[in-house]
Amino acid sequence: MSRLQISELSFHDKGPITLTIAPSECVCISGPSGSGKTLMLRSIADLDPHDGHVFLDDVDCHDMEAYEWRQKVALLPAESQWWSDSVGAHFARFEPSWLHDLGFEKDAMDWQISRLSTGERQRLAVVRLLGQRPRALLLDEPTANLDTENARRVEKLIEEYRKDNSPAILWVSHSTEQIRRVAKRWFEINNGQLSERTRP
Repeated sequence: MSRLQISELSFHDKGPITLTIAPSECVCISGPSGSGKTLMLRSIADLDPHDGHVFLDDVDCHDMEAYEWRQKVALLPAESQWWSDSVGAHFARFEPSWLHDLGFEKDAMDWQISRLSTGERQRLAVVRLLGQRPRALLLDEPTANLDTENARRVEKLIEEYRKDNSPAILWVSHSTEQIRRVAKRWFEINNGQLSERTRP
């Protein structure tokens, strides 16, 4: 079980933001383009310069090696990154059943990255992220490039991971229907400031 605590976080002239996400809790963030959603996630992941503190179960990110923090507090960017030719080269470990859950055959690990559609890359990026066994998930519009069927598959897999592993989840979404399905709390960000909204 992992609690993510964000204290007086400021980044790129935005903030400060204070927010605590309990173990197994999913909090959704929405807001207009340029409001700071992605910058906030990147700062929490310690990928961008920031002021303030982020704690995972009382351990400050500044007291942990960067690679270790990013493995435990894992960011799924809106556009996934792939650096080798084959799919399997990007996976140290994962649950084979997750491929089936997201609509892939077993041989997907043998595919070339060049043959993947944007949606296939996004779904495989979810499998890769969860394979790290992170204790907190930072999800930047994880279903934005997916049709309804595949978006629901991703939602279901993340929900199963939540039930089994109790991570804190911070999920950026523009879909009120999705927020209703996945979130316990919902915040809107404007000009780098959070305001809590009533769940749709």
